[in-house]
Amino acid sequence: MTDTIQPVSIGRKQAATAWSRPHLSAEEARTAIRAAGVALLDERRPLTSDELADLAHVPDASVPSLAALAHEVRLAWCGDTVEVEGILSAKTGGCPEDCHFCSQSSAFDTPVKATPFLDTDEVVAAAEETAALGASEFCIVLAVRGPDERIMRRILDLVPIIGDRTGLNVAVSAGILDPDQARRLAEGGVHRYNHNLETARSYFPEVVTTHEYDERVDTCRLVVDNGMELCCGVLLGMGETVDQRLELLDELREVGPAEVPMNFLKPMVGTPFAGRPAVEALEAIRWIAVFRLGLPSVILRYAGGREFTLGDLQAMGMTSGINALIIGNYLTYLGRSPADDLKMLDDLRMPIGALSPVI
Repeated sequence: MTDTIQPVSIGRKQAATAWSRPHLSAEEARTAIRAAGVALLDERRPLTSDELADLAHVPDASVPSLAALAHEVRLAWCGDTVEVEGILSAKTGGCPEDCHFCSQSSAFDTPVKATPFLDTDEVVAAAEETAALGASEFCIVLAVRGPDERIMRRILDLVPIIGDRTGLNVAVSAGILDPDQARRLAEGGVHRYNHNLETARSYFPEVVTTHEYDERVDTCRLVVDNGMELCCGVLLGMGETVDQRLELLDELREVGPAEVPMNFLKPMVGTPFAGRPAVEALEAIRWIAVFRLGLPSVILRYAGGREFTLGDLQAMGMTSGINALIIGNYLTYLGRSPADDLKMLDDLRMPIGALSPVI
């Protein structure tokens, strides 16, 4: 991809996230973090919603300790391997849905215009470039409400070609599925299917009005029921409260994803959320750690907005619970150079590999 869209200049102040109760004291925070460590590392049990709420309310000075525990939990539950994935926007723009953060929606006047499905050679070439970087996963992303029959046929044609040419696992993100589509994609060799919840059920009407939250949840369940790995991500910084972030974490624990991409809002020109303030870097670290502690066994992936939100603290995120990343470009803007990400992993002595079997 060559297009890049600049975010609206909104400064670096912290996004408005209402706290349901005061921060814990320093001593209360130490107690909560120690108790979480015992539960996850010694007792090997998941944390309760109340325990996670305590961790979300530790003071800023305790965030590094929270992050250190999250890194320990990631190593204990997942090992030290980092999974690298490349994504390709195979059909960009023109989506009929009105997701208020998305520059690919046809409902908004953004610089992203609709383009047709890329040719097979273009998709395969992108997959080959991804494989050359040491990745184990390649995701085909389409800006659609859900796949029509023509798109289904193109996906089912591409998946075996990419697998044969590159040896990569192939993931797909093509919106809302019906039961027959989920079955066909699973039978056709799709390894993971991405369908993000994005935000909490209670906040969803502020983000999307053209489809219901239950449609997303139903698609997630179809993915799991048909034997594909579920990739189900979040997007923080859209104006949701702390309680709603915790609600979202509980929703994720209900649908049972194999992978959770952590996205942070990068406000895009022309979208309703163009003026949202950025999540501060330390706040992003806090929530990376909380999501790792709430989802100890998942693949927790650095995804959209990490460069914009974390800046020079991206390496700290890798020691706060992250164990996977999207390398290269995102859907409608350029990411950090692959060389920089690979050097970061080398500096941290984090080996690259697959976190699920290659099929």
